[in-house]
Amino acid sequence: QVQLVESGGGLVQAGGSLRLSCAASGSIVSINDMGWYRQAPGKQRELVASITSAGSTNQGDSAKGRFTISRDNAKNTVYLQMNSLKPEDTAVYYCKMVVLATASLRRWDYWGQGTQVTVSS
Repeated sequence: QVQLVESGGGLVQAGGSLRLSCAASGSIVSINDMGWYRQAPGKQRELVASITSAGSTNQGDSAKGRFTISRDNAKNTVYLQMNSLKPEDTAVYYCKMVVLATASLRRWDYWGQGTQVTVSS
């Protein structure tokens, strides 16, 4: 089994910063892509940013210029540094990892439980 645990969400004023973390644990052989998604009330879940095992990144339009994704492969952890936060960034943020686990013949997507980010105006 693989578990993803997120941390770092909370309440922040507009213009402020937060750093989210997501750590994977369990019977992990390797992790390919890691990513952050978010879902605001009444909206579909959307990609915020993703990063490959080689370190190549992809950002959604909402993240460009303000958010930075990074990873620590030794710790099986992905981070999202969010700067210049806006009220429209308010959402539940989810991490996702593509994991090859022991006793598994293929890679599966694993999701964290979500962490609330609220930006006040």
